[in-house]
Amino acid sequence: MKVTQKVRKILANYESDCPGTKANLARILMHGKLAGTGKMIILPVDQGFEHGPGRSFAINPAAYDPLYHYQMAVDAGFNAYAAPLGMLEAGADTFAGSIPTILKINSSNSLTPAGDDATQAITGSVSDALRLGCSAIGYTLYPGSNATHMMIEDLQALTEEAKAVGLAVVVWSYARGNMSKDGETGLDTIAYGAHMAALTGAHIIKVKLPTDHLEQPEAKSEYIAHNVARKTTTDRVRHVVEACFAGRRMVVFSGGAAKSLEDVYDDARAIRDGGGNGSIIGRNAFRRPREEAMTMIDNLIQIYQGKM
Repeated sequence: MKVTQKVRKILANYESDCPGTKANLARILMHGKLAGTGKMIILPVDQGFEHGPGRSFAINPAAYDPLYHYQMAVDAGFNAYAAPLGMLEAGADTFAGSIPTILKINSSNSLTPAGDDATQAITGSVSDALRLGCSAIGYTLYPGSNATHMMIEDLQALTEEAKAVGLAVVVWSYARGNMSKDGETGLDTIAYGAHMAALTGAHIIKVKLPTDHLEQPEAKSEYIAHNVARKTTTDRVRHVVEACFAGRRMVVFSGGAAKSLEDVYDDARAIRDGGGNGSIIGRNAFRRPREEAMTMIDNLIQIYQGKM
């Protein structure tokens, strides 16, 4: 695997990491159709845990099969495939070495909504990730929840263990609890959550695309006083990237709920132009017919390549 100068420059930002961790980050960055560009598209399929199988896959019954997602990730040229333990185990041998994988190590479920006490159960281990040949573990953090401090402590232990054996760490940082619904995607809370993920030692940070809403009165006064640009999605992406150590940590943005193809493409252009590292897109891929999804991903790749 030849590592491009673009990727070497990104890896240089992770000054404390061992060669094993950097090799796993390089595997993700050097795989798929965006290999070597510093951009990435990751397929996450944890929605069965989060929302249930019917809500997730009934629209496209082929997606009940874990191998469907593996094959889509390989054929479409994703950089990596992220899923909970059982999903990865179902195709681990068939697809061994075909695509970098990320073990989603904790999950919640919609049968037990928690509101301000939102948290997730740990459902996998670093040992599982090594056994399955994963390049990274993934962990969801809920900044704002009453359980935030406990989740940070769990993340600290898992991050220390993962880095000790050369695995990378991806943190899903989703503001939730003790805030308005608009606050969950407000610019100040998204940037704050992304910064918290960077401070916990995450290599790759996943957040939702922020709106121009400002949730915290203290933050709002600072944003307004210092003219933080937030009018466009590109402006807001740029601010979130800046919050992640001035771009020294990789940031990818979730695809969110189902939306039109043009909206998906507009989001990707904003992420690209704002300096984000790419998209982590699940429902907007596997809930579409396979051929439509494949065309969509190919167009996203071209957007990140600057061709569309």
